[in-house]
Amino acid sequence: SVVAQQIITIQIALRQKVTEFEFEGRVIKLIDTFGVFITMNPGYAGRTELPDNLKALFRPMSMMVPDYSLIAEISLFAEGFETAKVLSKKMTKLYKLASEQVSAQPHYDFGMRAIKSVLVMAGTGKRSNPDLPEAIVMIRAMCDSNIPKFLKDDVVLFNAIVQDLFPGTEVPKQDTGELLKTIIECLEACGLQHTEEYLLKAIQLYEVLGIRFGVMQVGPTGGGKTTIARCLAESMSKLKERGSTDEQHQVVHTYCFNPKSISMGELYGNYNLLTNEWTDGLGSTVIRNANVDTTPDKKFIVFDGPIDAIWIENMNTVLDDNRTLCLPNGERIKLNGKTLRMLFEVEDCAVASPATV
Repeated sequence: SVVAQQIITIQIALRQKVTEFEFEGRVIKLIDTFGVFITMNPGYAGRTELPDNLKALFRPMSMMVPDYSLIAEISLFAEGFETAKVLSKKMTKLYKLASEQVSAQPHYDFGMRAIKSVLVMAGTGKRSNPDLPEAIVMIRAMCDSNIPKFLKDDVVLFNAIVQDLFPGTEVPKQDTGELLKTIIECLEACGLQHTEEYLLKAIQLYEVLGIRFGVMQVGPTGGGKTTIARCLAESMSKLKERGSTDEQHQVVHTYCFNPKSISMGELYGNYNLLTNEWTDGLGSTVIRNANVDTTPDKKFIVFDGPIDAIWIENMNTVLDDNRTLCLPNGERIKLNGKTLRMLFEVEDCAVASPATV
């Protein structure tokens, strides 16, 4: 491969300890601290293996599991928690116990990413309610982040573990009275029943949309995934029209399409091989148009179709902390984290990679 040739050139120059060397026909300066590290994820669907001549230039190293409680402790201190030492131990214990006791589902994740998102949420909670006891802020962050994705039986287990680790701590419920009334109103207008479980899921979706940029709704066809999102969007729009002062209640615009009904080129855009002309894709156009809008209205971009490692690979930078869509023509679209949300409606996460989840 070309990369292997280029790295060989640099490595030879490093061995010779020169300050300048010829690289692809140009003389460039050499920084003697230059090094290349490759992180690999073996046996993962959307990635290609390294070519052998490139592999030969590197030596393999195995990675070890990081010390979660130490990372959590430092992050909590940085977020302004005073009892970080105790809380970090309890939190990592909770995740350890939860991962051992709850049922194994492909959309459960108790790894470093999950812990990181809870720590950030706890920090936000601490800043918005500085007078609340730190244990309550922590429990609220852990519950808001985990309970929406658990199955019914696992919620009971998770709550029991929380009770064991934080005995006697009562978490006050957050007030969602107005929103709940409006959701019931919207469901009745559509001629649908409003069961307690359904309303609970709607409120959970609302809370998760408040803290996450990308949200995945997992459930069978006919389970009510689309209805719940539509009703929630309609309710938020209605509350705004009625003059709600809550900044979460805004008019919502929904853009929905099925990513698997079109090719990768049609989704993200591609080059015409004959004329070298760039054609924008459906997904990238929808995301760009929603992103350009500077009004406080919320925009939900709904990917209504199965997730696989191939097309979601390009979305990984969108769903992590960068929130940037990288297109094949080198364009990078920085997305608005305040008004834009990505919704994925899927039946299961069987073929989605852990990184995506």
